[in-house]
Amino acid sequence: MPGYVPHTPADQQAMLERIGLSSLEDLFASIPASLRVNGLLDLPPALSEPEAVRELARIGAKNMDATQAPCFSGDGVYRHFTPSLVPAIMGRAEFFTSYTPYQPERSQGMLQSIYEFQTLTCQLLGMEVANASMYDGASALAEAVVMACSIKGINRAIIPTTLHPAWTKVVRTYAQGQSIEVVLLPHEGGVTDLEAVRAALETPSAALVIPQPNCMGRLEPVQTLAEEADKAGALVIAAVNPIAMALLKPPGEWPADIAVAEGQALGLPMNYGGPLVGLFACRRQYIRQMPGRLVGATVDGEGRRAYTLTLQTREQHIRREKASSNICTNEALFALGATVYMALLGRHGMKRVAELCVERAHEAYDAITALPGWEPVHPGPFFHEFAVRAPLRVPELNAILAGEGIIGPVDLEPDNAMLEQTALFCCTEMITPDDIDRLVGILRKL
Repeated sequence: MPGYVPHTPADQQAMLERIGLSSLEDLFASIPASLRVNGLLDLPPALSEPEAVRELARIGAKNMDATQAPCFSGDGVYRHFTPSLVPAIMGRAEFFTSYTPYQPERSQGMLQSIYEFQTLTCQLLGMEVANASMYDGASALAEAVVMACSIKGINRAIIPTTLHPAWTKVVRTYAQGQSIEVVLLPHEGGVTDLEAVRAALETPSAALVIPQPNCMGRLEPVQTLAEEADKAGALVIAAVNPIAMALLKPPGEWPADIAVAEGQALGLPMNYGGPLVGLFACRRQYIRQMPGRLVGATVDGEGRRAYTLTLQTREQHIRREKASSNICTNEALFALGATVYMALLGRHGMKRVAELCVERAHEAYDAITALPGWEPVHPGPFFHEFAVRAPLRVPELNAILAGEGIIGPVDLEPDNAMLEQTALFCCTEMITPDDIDRLVGILRKL
């Protein structure tokens, strides 16, 4: 390679001496011998490009993805319909290749798309102000907890066990580095235990997190929980499904102080579980404590409408070590996709999608729980996911369903030993009545 100068043994020895080692082997001393490869790797002969493409296609054909089979799996990442206009606009070069709009005069298109994303987020969640650049729903929630503790001056947050376990882990990861106490509450009948909430709020707390729907699909008594938090002087942080908010009461009407959501459901691909995009909104009085970026609308010197980065909490040239958040990348491409989806469907279209989710999920629930050996775990109101106890282990069930060309439910047992043989089924608008009939027919044979 032109310009490449290989390291000489003298260079290597100088490097080792500089870091206090005597040989290259010392660099790998921390790796257990059982994990090291002695000699050459046992690899097949090299392939030409056509041969490699053919081999990769053969391997890939073993997979069954949600575009080929009915998908009854959800648990945080969902199979919704993506209108063709969404990837068409996301794929335009001026959006697809852009990065953080540091130079607003050259980034008006991207800034406008972020501004529209913030506007639609506020309308969807019923909040007063929204930001951009949240990595995903889980990290947005963690940022919300940190923000609430900063506002209240109390390093204590209350989280119910009905919040998705992965989100709880992300919050605890953020919290441990900032000495924030995370109090986990039990659930009763699949929803947050109200008495446990009241007991926990007797100790001064910065915030109470309320998921809606929760990780078992159930709808929480959000109004009652929000009132309890407000009486105790704690902020209310809503962690919601954005599609459900087109049908249910939005966080701003609970009322919540901060609202977060995972935006993948808004017409974005499943992407093997990521990357994703977070939604974050709050009340106007807390705007200075918000993480991420805030795009504002203004006018230029000639009175023409223009957009600019009004708030940047982290950027190296703005806040530096005084930053209230360490988020420093840009999720604007997926935020653009979510914006196109919400604008394209509109209020009535998103409501219809949510209604279809509810209709299909309840149709499946009624049919499955009518089968012998299939019992509801926590009967009660739910949106588009529901938990049932199966007559066999869920991995075995999913292996059978995969053989029939169906992507099965999520196994809840790994995250909760008490939920043995418990399957979390999900139905979006992509599940048809025929899909449900096929599924129920297979389960009946079991």
